Amino acid sequence: MTINPLFLGLLAAGAVLVVSVLIYNWVQARRLRDRGAAANLDVDARVARDAGHGRAEPVFEAHGESDAAVPESAAINRSSEASGVEGAGEGAASFVLPRKLTVRTGREGIAPDADIECVVWLTPSTPAPTSALAQSLGARCAKPTRWLGRSGSDPHWRAIDGAAGGPWQEIAACMLLADRNGAASRDDLEGFLRLVDSAAGALHAECVWPDERDEAKRAEALDRLCADLDVQIGLTLLKGEANQIAGTRLRGVAEASGFRLSASGQFEYVHEETGAMLYSLQNLREEPFTVESLRAASVPGVVLLLDVPRVPEPVKAFDQMRLLAKRLSQTLEATLVDDNHRPVDDAALAAIRAQVQATAAALREAHIEPGGQRALRLFG
Repeated sequence: MTINPLFLGLLAAGAVLVVSVLIYNWVQARRLRDRGAAANLDVDARVARDAGHGRAEPVFEAHGESDAAVPESAAINRSSEASGVEGAGEGAASFVLPRKLTVRTGREGIAPDADIECVVWLTPSTPAPTSALAQSLGARCAKPTRWLGRSGSDPHWRAIDGAAGGPWQEIAACMLLADRNGAASRDDLEGFLRLVDSAAGALHAECVWPDERDEAKRAEALDRLCADLDVQIGLTLLKGEANQIAGTRLRGVAEASGFRLSASGQFEYVHEETGAMLYSLQNLREEPFTVESLRAASVPGVVLLLDVPRVPEPVKAFDQMRLLAKRLSQTLEATLVDDNHRPVDDAALAAIRAQVQATAAALREAHIEPGGQRALRLFG
């Protein structure tokens, strides 16, 4: 049987085309995988011993549906600042960062967190005293910064804060990529990198530099993820303008329930063992409470507020707050309502609890432990 030369030519060309497409796709996929980690290739090997576990993609899923309507403004979300709880009764949604979040904690929980910080790694030509960084430590940046160091054979990172310490053989300059004020911009990052460059020159240090363009993209992605997980639960106790709650009575009832008036102008319920604030009691008028104002004035209502990302065991804290809200409503003869002054019943409270549970699960899926150091920094 004779094989047509044209057929053989077309077959060969097709094979070459398929192979070329496969090679092109492989190269593009490799570039995308390497892009986020390119600036930190040397770093990953140096901090591998600090990693507590493997990596996993952060994903937020809305779990299930609720039969009860959630009260308006019961939950406040950073991305919309709108009323209502997202996720109850909606389909699943996913939010993925270009870099996977990895928990890197050493002794005392202090370590550079290259997944939520812009990190510059410096190796001074000779071990550097803390005094050599005095000017850099006092400088202000657009986002919170940390200077960390390691000395000698000690594998653990220490905060360089101007106190005695060092000399430092390794230094990590870190700036948070996002917080509740938004993402770090490219200008913010360039300003931080200029500061670090000045310090590196004074220390004659070798550096591992990130690319500010890639860091700005990471900051925006991180801010989007956190915005979708930034949920605050508010339960309003309404007395009314005509028959308000006397400040002296409110203070007495609040303190008898375990609250303490803070310098920030709100009553705070604090965990006895850890000292972490679980939830707060605030003025419905959005005016701070003071000893003097409570002695002289009355208020039409108060708001119990649970900041889900910043609280250890958010579901447990919500259950406590829910019971307390019911007890306070009886004691103060107030009504538990939403922002439209509509009563909140047990079905609505159950729907809110489901959202708290879903948000806590999503935070953990993203390697952001509610109430942990990472959460306190991202949601500060």
